[in-house]
Amino acid sequence: MMVTGLAAVLLAIAFLLTLVSIIQPLAKRLEISETVLLALAGIVLGGAASLVVRSSATDLLDGAAEALIYFPINSEAFLLIFLPILVFQGAMGIDVRRLAHETATVLLLAVVAVVVSTATIGLALYPFANQSLVVCLLLGSIVATTDPSAVAGIFREIGAASRLTRLVEGEALLNDAAAIAIFAILLASVTSHRHIHLGEAVVDFASAFGGAIVVGVCLGRLTLLLIAGLGGAPAAEITLTLALPYTVYILCDEMLGFSGVVATAAAGLTVSAYGPSTFRPQVWRFLNELWQQLVFWAGSLVFLLASMLVPRLLIGMTKWDCVLILIASVAGLVARGAVVFGMLPILAFTKLSPPVPTPFKATMVWGGLRGAITLALALAVTENQSVSSPVAHFIGIIATGFVLITLLVNGTTLRSLVLFLKLDQLSPIDQAIRQQILGIGLGEVAERTRVMSDELGFSEQTRIGVISRIEKRAEKERAANNFESALSDRARVNIALITIANQERSLLLDLFRIQGLSRRVMETLLRTAEAMADGARLEGRYGYVRALKRRLQPPVRFRVAQELHSRFHFDEPLMYAMMERFEMLIIAHLVSLSLQRFVRQRMEPTLGPRITEIVSEVLGRQRKLLDDALETLRLHYSGYSEALESRILRQIALRLEDEEYDALQADNLISEELHRELHRDIERRSARLEAPLRFNLKSGIEQRLRAFPAFNGVPDSVLHTLSRKVAMRFVSPGEVLFKRGQKARVVYAQVAGLAEVHLPEREILFGSGDLIGAASVIRGERLQGTVRSLQFSHLLAIPKPVFEKLITDYPIVQRLIIARSNKRADGLLDPYVVKTAEGVRLAPAQGLKGIASS
Repeated sequence: MMVTGLAAVLLAIAFLLTLVSIIQPLAKRLEISETVLLALAGIVLGGAASLVVRSSATDLLDGAAEALIYFPINSEAFLLIFLPILVFQGAMGIDVRRLAHETATVLLLAVVAVVVSTATIGLALYPFANQSLVVCLLLGSIVATTDPSAVAGIFREIGAASRLTRLVEGEALLNDAAAIAIFAILLASVTSHRHIHLGEAVVDFASAFGGAIVVGVCLGRLTLLLIAGLGGAPAAEITLTLALPYTVYILCDEMLGFSGVVATAAAGLTVSAYGPSTFRPQVWRFLNELWQQLVFWAGSLVFLLASMLVPRLLIGMTKWDCVLILIASVAGLVARGAVVFGMLPILAFTKLSPPVPTPFKATMVWGGLRGAITLALALAVTENQSVSSPVAHFIGIIATGFVLITLLVNGTTLRSLVLFLKLDQLSPIDQAIRQQILGIGLGEVAERTRVMSDELGFSEQTRIGVISRIEKRAEKERAANNFESALSDRARVNIALITIANQERSLLLDLFRIQGLSRRVMETLLRTAEAMADGARLEGRYGYVRALKRRLQPPVRFRVAQELHSRFHFDEPLMYAMMERFEMLIIAHLVSLSLQRFVRQRMEPTLGPRITEIVSEVLGRQRKLLDDALETLRLHYSGYSEALESRILRQIALRLEDEEYDALQADNLISEELHRELHRDIERRSARLEAPLRFNLKSGIEQRLRAFPAFNGVPDSVLHTLSRKVAMRFVSPGEVLFKRGQKARVVYAQVAGLAEVHLPEREILFGSGDLIGAASVIRGERLQGTVRSLQFSHLLAIPKPVFEKLITDYPIVQRLIIARSNKRADGLLDPYVVKTAEGVRLAPAQGLKGIASS
């Protein structure tokens, strides 16, 4: 009985999936690229199916064979079904911030290389192809897009340098888009028989890219906001990520006229950048695993189906076609080599991109394989009824032959090239660390094996034999260890700081498993931890500390909230910004304590005491900055700080309790029913802790004003009224409060922290209890020096009109300020704190309760 219709198609799909599952392990055993083997299998399968259909020996497999040959999918369906999945997962799996350092290189390979390849191949074919220049260029655009799947697969399998893999994958995100955009412009010219206007084509190309990036990022962020509002429903969250690439691709490609590929890549990169702070860690891991599985299916099927078209596309091939294929292949290789070897050094010279080593360049040139997208675009031309038969024949045969050459020649020899160039070997730094780690770690393994063997009752002879082999390995690694000589102290410090930043990221993700922590706060902390790792990688200790200081600077959102509070008395934005800053500082403080323990217990045996001491000093500075910033807030909002810390600790305790019940259930010590009941109880208690804490922005301002000596003669009722008119301001070290020669429009009452004023003859520090700018307002003078904050400081900003009314109604305030200012000007009163060459000293009688003025 013959299988027909939908059943035949489903049977064909099942057969192809079975074939794919067999090819993957077979490719590893034969040490052949999986993509190359898929292509060969597809070609053989397509040819065999054609023979079955034409054969009259049996009708049993005719339905399945016809389903394979005439699979109900055209070129448009190829791109629409498979391309969004492949591009989105490729973008989502990339480390966005590390790729950002390679932006210029990736854009060069993805855009410039495609344009150059299109022009070079088209011009090389034009004298020999007996086709118009536009048709030759159209072919050039079809074969200009590279397929990184085979290349990246080989790199991962043999352990090639991670940067090489990152460059190849980054190129793949955009080169499909560039090639498809050029292809669309040229195909429209061929089918409509009209000339191309270069300026118009460039504008269309740029707008397609720019508009797609905006749409992709916006829809990516919108999807993440929706996911954050779902309240922890993993199935719904993952479903939204599946809908995102198709929504973005179709919206841009079919409705807005932008590049669907670029939009999908932008959405994927957005999810990659902000996903870890949006999804719970376990959901994020499952999401990545699910997408990897989807891409395995999609990538394998699209390549297999495209390869099955090869026999059909090569029908009518002549000897001259073989010559044209060879010309196109050589031209493509020359074009890629010219871009990689000619333009990458320019980027490195101009500091637009890190230098790319010559072995990397050679591998990138030879690894420019073509694949399924090229075949799909060629199929689109042959299916287009507006394209003449000679043009369709030319495009189909030359493009297909080009793909076969890159796969069967470049693809089969790429592994050997990588091994020949020794790109599979560890760098000297990693090799030195490997020996150090093995020398230390194997000794620990031997000891743990000894303890475990005693517990499990292994015989003495077996125990001695196994442990002695481990100890011999450890001794061999220690003897070969050149860690001290191979790495300078600076290199080891950089390695330590990168490790610390990565460890901090792991700790943050672990803390994020706690329900109730702010997504925005976690996003900020994760982003700055990655920035510290990048800073250490590029600039060492200086880069790490600079990124750390940027973390502690109030963000733009906080500054805007302060301005709204100060100018318009809109308190709510600042209230939420303060709550987030409190949470951020407390979590960063907790993580810093854990990092210090990590350095002592885990890093010191590997990097040595001298490097550990340097790193501990950096962490000590980090701890001091955190303490200063946090103490400034705690001083005024101690109750909220204690409540927030208590809630975080209770959430940690609940998570530990849940993990304990999981362990008991795994050991079969409690039943599944009891485990579910215990878990539901924890969820109920955790939900109660998710309710936001109440935060009173203006709590305690009146009491703070009473503590200022200048206000001792002011009635409580007046201070109560004054407290409702002042605005709070939190400043960071180095922030300017007043510039020299400026007229003070506000008087700052300093609650906490330190500030300094630069005067021609000295520098004076202001501390808690001081009124900054008061004397200048009273005398109507401009400020004599620049006033700058030295620490994280908490100030109360009193508007000038309010302050002037206060000193008019209560002259005692003015007398106190003027008297002290005159004494200081006459030299009769030492400033309460003076910054000298020897450091900061306090005046004998005043301490921090004096009333300094500018």
